[in-house]
Amino acid sequence: MSYLKYTPYIYLIFGAYFIYDGVTKLNATDATPWLSFIIAGLAIFMFFFRLKFAKKFEDRNKKS
Repeated sequence: MSYLKYTPYIYLIFGAYFIYDGVTKLNATDATPWLSFIIAGLAIFMFFFRLKFAKKFEDRNKKS
């Protein structure tokens, strides 16, 4: 169960990759980067959501 502490950081890595992908597509003339930026935003949102959810789950386990 200790691996669940590290899974939010996978979302952060994916977010950084898709930001990089979006910037490289932004510099290209024929590619559209918007999908990459949307996926990056979603990944960063999931990072913060998972951290908050894990903290709430941990606090609930400490009470009982």
